[in-house]
Formats: sequence, C-alpha cells, structure tokens
Amino acid sequence: MTTDHRQAAPPGTPGGAAPRPTTTDDRGPKAPASQHDPQAAKRAARRSRRYRWDIKYSPYAFISPFFLFFAAFGLFPLLYTGWASLHQVSLSRPNEMEWVGFDNFTRLWDDEFFWNALQNTFTIGIISTVPQLLMALGLAHLLNYRLRGSMLFRVAMLTPYATSVAAAALVFAMLYGRDYGAINWALGLVGIDNIDWQSGTWTSQFAVSSIVIWRWTGYNTLIYLAAMQSISNDLYESAALDGASRWQQFRHITLPSLRPTILFTIVVSTIGATQLFGEPMLFGGGGAEGGASGQYQTLGLYLYQMGWFNRHLGRASAIAWTMFLLLILIGLVYWALTRWIGRAAGEEE
Repeated sequence: MTTDHRQAAPPGTPGGAAPRPTTTDDRGPKAPASQHDPQAAKRAARRSRRYRWDIKYSPYAFISPFFLFFAAFGLFPLLYTGWASLHQVSLSRPNEMEWVGFDNFTRLWDDEFFWNALQNTFTIGIISTVPQLLMALGLAHLLNYRLRGSMLFRVAMLTPYATSVAAAALVFAMLYGRDYGAINWALGLVGIDNIDWQSGTWTSQFAVSSIVIWRWTGYNTLIYLAAMQSISNDLYESAALDGASRWQQFRHITLPSLRPTILFTIVVSTIGATQLFGEPMLFGGGGAEGGASGQYQTLGLYLYQMGWFNRHLGRASAIAWTMFLLLILIGLVYWALTRWIGRAAGEEE
C-alpha cells in the first residue's frame, strides 16, 4: 500500500485565504514594457525632457513679465529719448529727424531758462527735503514710544500720501490765495498784509515746498518708524541704567542705527525733488511756465514746456537725459558718502 505525500499549503493569515504557491519562471524577471515598446520609450524620454526644461526655465518664465514691461515702458523710452536728443525733432513730425549731434546739449549751457529751472529745482528741493525729513524723524521718534491710539496716528500719517496730488495742489492753491486765502486771513489777524504767494520767488517756492512736505512727511515717518522698531531694546535699557537721558539715547543709539535709512530717504527725496512736476504745475493753474517770470518752474515743467508747447522734442529729450545724468551723479555721490561713513564707523569700532 503506497502513501501519496502531498505538500501542504502554507498557513494563511487569520481570517484570510491561503496564498497561492509561488512559481518560478525559468526565463527570469520580466523586462519593463518600455524596452519592448519603442513608442513608450519615446514618451518616457519626452516626459523626462519636459521635466528638465520645466525645472530649468520655469523661474525665468515667472519673472519674465517684469522684464517685458520694463523693456517696453522703461528701457525703450530711455533709449529712444537718448536717440532723439541727438536729432532735431518736431512734435508735429516725429518721424522726421535731422542729425545735430550734441547740439541740443550744448545749447543748454547758453539757455537761461534751463539754468533758472535748475536753480528753482535745487531751491525747492532743499526747502522741501530738509524740513520734511527732520519732521519725519521727530514724528517717528514720538510714535516709537507706547502711545494710546498709536495705530490711529500711523494710519493718519499715510493719509496725505494716499491723497491725489491734484486734489492736494488745488487745496493748497486755495489756501495760498491772495485775496481770500485762509493763510492770508490768518496772517491778517496778527497785522500782516496780504501776500501774493504766486508772484514772489521765495513765496511761491515756499508754497510749492509746503505741498511736498505735507504729502511726503508721513511716508518717511513710517520708514523711520520701521527702522527704529528694529533696534534692540537692550541698547536703550543699558543706556538708561548708565543714566543716559532720552535725548542722549536718541543721539548715541537711534541716529547711528538709522544712518542707512536716513541716507536712503535722502536719496529718494532728492530724486523726487529733481523730478518735481505735478505740484508746481497745478499750483500755477495747470500752466508750464511756472509763474509769470518762471519763479517756480522746475526742470520737469521746463521739459514739458519745451516738448509739448514749443514742440521741440529733440531739446526736450536732451533735458530729460540731463536730468537722468544728474540723478546718476547724485546717486554716485551718496554711494561714496555711504561707503565713507561705513568705513569711518568700522574704524571707530
């Protein structure tokens, strides 16, 4: 009697069926399907290539809109203006250009209106920038302390900046009115006669500067406030323990820590003063003359008058490039000043 010995199935998992017995294929492991299918291999290669391109070129695609808009509305106008400054071009016939070289630039040396506009720009820039930054620094120092309703004051600081320059200039033109202006009325209460703010040189420049001061003081205040809040409180606590007053803390801790920020606001304010256009134009009623004798005509107004009233686009382009070169020169001066201050501070440490 023979006994049939059969191999028992391995035990299965509790509650489940026993696994199927494994079989070994003598031909070895199966190769991927892509090796037998050329089309699948091509698709896999294309997907890999697209993935590599996506990783490599996607960042450039994300930032390309900025460069496209800059090239269209920044670089191209700059280069075209430089090319037009070397030609005699009329606004009525902009496609007809006559080569004159640097004649448009050399004519500026003998142009008294250009030098008058440059002097007015410099004067208004000084009158508006220095008080503006000093007031912003003082207001930021006050807001840096814990005040009741400090958030309300910070929002109020940005209100003039958010106001339209047209609305601000028209309101200030009414305030500085000769016969019915509120400022002359207030001066009359203390025995001062009415002042014709738009006719005088210094009075008109002071009036235009007051518009700039009113609009930009709050903006610079918040910049200084943000820089002050980044200064460590440990410095102030150590100075207070040593007996330093608040004025001494401001001089020896706050001001040295704000040097980069102060230089930044000076550069930005100087650029804005050089390009001043809306405030003097609207203060004078929308004209480009800058007063009867050009007493508050800035470089921006003179450029506008030369290009759109006198129709000399070539000379207007030369004025624009002169302003651009002046801004580059100012930037280089401030850059050298910053390096010198940083080197001096490093030597002191």
